[in-house]
Amino acid sequence: MKLQGTNLQTVGSWLGRLLSLDFSVLDEIRAEPAATRAAVGIVLTASALAGLGSWLWAVQSTKLDGVDTAEVFLKSLLLGSIIQTMVWLLWVYLTYQILARAYGVPTNFSELTRIMGFAFAPVGLSLLVAVKGLAIPFGVIAFAMAVLITNIAVQQTTNSGARETTIANLSGFAVFAIVMGAFANIAEVEAFGGLAPGIFFFSLDL
Repeated sequence: MKLQGTNLQTVGSWLGRLLSLDFSVLDEIRAEPAATRAAVGIVLTASALAGLGSWLWAVQSTKLDGVDTAEVFLKSLLLGSIIQTMVWLLWVYLTYQILARAYGVPTNFSELTRIMGFAFAPVGLSLLVAVKGLAIPFGVIAFAMAVLITNIAVQQTTNSGARETTIANLSGFAVFAIVMGAFANIAEVEAFGGLAPGIFFFSLDL
């Protein structure tokens, strides 16, 4: 199966290397235009796994709290994963704009999309929010890993300074988190959470 010239074996190899902290793979990902589609696919897949985690959490909560699991499946897994992918693009765009406009760092948006997409993969660990009692810690760990790897990836591929990279990336992530938090409070399921997957499913008024 091909992903616009990049096969699944190559994508899997790149992911494995990146998750084993072999950051030399970033130059390969950045230089391959066909990897853009794969990067967005990784974000969507990781978001879907996060949504699956929040749905499995809801399945366990049905008897005690009367959570509508079908509604959670629709809003958190299906719609939530799509929404999170779109909001992630905002994270990438803001990071790009801050680096390019505020700091004058030569940056290519497509390349940034590719490397930040692959760096988002640890969010897939949000599947573990299904573990009741440990949902929040697992959700935080997943995003902490993604932000850390994204920061390293952006700095290495743009040759920006640590300060500039961190400000740009954290600013983008902050907006991402705020927007996803807002979606968590839209169309809530029994006041538990709304249109968001994983840790973001849990609304702020819990």
